[in-house]
Amino acid sequence: MTTQTVFVVDDDEAVRDSLRLLMKSIGLATETYSCASDFLKAFDKDKQGCLILDIRMPGMTGLDLQKELANRHSLLPIIFITGHGDVPMAVQAMREGAINFIQKPFRDQELIDNINKALEFNEKNFGQLQQLEIIQNNLNTLTKRELEIVDLIIDGHSNKVIADQLCVSQRTVEVHRARAMEKMQAKSVAHLVRMVVEVRPS
Repeated sequence: MTTQTVFVVDDDEAVRDSLRLLMKSIGLATETYSCASDFLKAFDKDKQGCLILDIRMPGMTGLDLQKELANRHSLLPIIFITGHGDVPMAVQAMREGAINFIQKPFRDQELIDNINKALEFNEKNFGQLQQLEIIQNNLNTLTKRELEIVDLIIDGHSNKVIADQLCVSQRTVEVHRARAMEKMQAKSVAHLVRMVVEVRPS
């Protein structure tokens, strides 16, 4: 299992220190940053985990950082830490895709529960993304003819109809189809169709 890291971005040093100690106490790796720009300098979209983010900070705010991460196609789940007056902003953050927001002062267990939820969400997202990459890579190995046949299979055509459309023998269609199924690691035609539709939703 890939190591997941809890990233903390908060301009309050005391908050950063307490969260670092809390994460250490439950065996989670952590990285802390005093501002959004420092976090962005170190940001690596392949790193897995979740982000605990203060909503109000000097310079780039938590909401600004959330938007920038979305522009960078980050999958990192975000938990916002908010003061009482920040609830409307936090609701906006949720609409933009944040996992949750927690009002200060918060209980350690409440934060831990939210972190566990975010890490599970992150693991699921990365698993799905990796699966889609495998399917796309397999699809890229198909020859032009194999791809034509796969597309016609997805359209629901039989081997005979495909052979007529492509002006080839039915046996040729069967050979290309078998090779395509093998390259795609498809257990059945239904499985093949489902995989291709997943990477070509349109």
